[in-house]
Amino acid sequence: MLARRFALAFGLLLAVVLSQVPEFVQQYRQRLGGAVDELRRIVAQFDEEAQAQSIDRDAGIARLRSNADPLVQARGFDLQAAVDRERRLEAQDRAFAEAGPLSTYAVFAEGFDPELARRTYAIFQPAVPVTSAGFVAGAGGFLLGYGGLRAAAAPFRRRRRAALAA
Repeated sequence: MLARRFALAFGLLLAVVLSQVPEFVQQYRQRLGGAVDELRRIVAQFDEEAQAQSIDRDAGIARLRSNADPLVQARGFDLQAAVDRERRLEAQDRAFAEAGPLSTYAVFAEGFDPELARRTYAIFQPAVPVTSAGFVAGAGGFLLGYGGLRAAAAPFRRRRRAALAA
């Protein structure tokens, strides 16, 4: 009886936790859009600076990275990282726009950006699961928690029943 109550409580706890996943993904998407906008601004500014020198982006970054000054080299590596991150985050942003309600979780997992997720979590505001995705995630969490603990406890229940029957 105690194991059943514990499994029920654990299932409810996991339901509450997993019901927040859609809201976290939504807040991540909002921050993703802001990060893409800022990276676009940085890359566009560098593109203008490179164009003023009659070179393209790749040549400008290569020039910075091959410079003897360590500060200038570091700037070149930083710009290359910004360009790469912009491409990666833009791809994830497009994938989110094309994804259905439940496939957004796969998009989130595939394009997961640890820095963006960390910053999202730092300001995360939980929400009540009023969407179908929230209910599905909450129900899944309950089933995983309750069913998982019940399954894990099954061998122990059989031993206890066998001992009581003997």
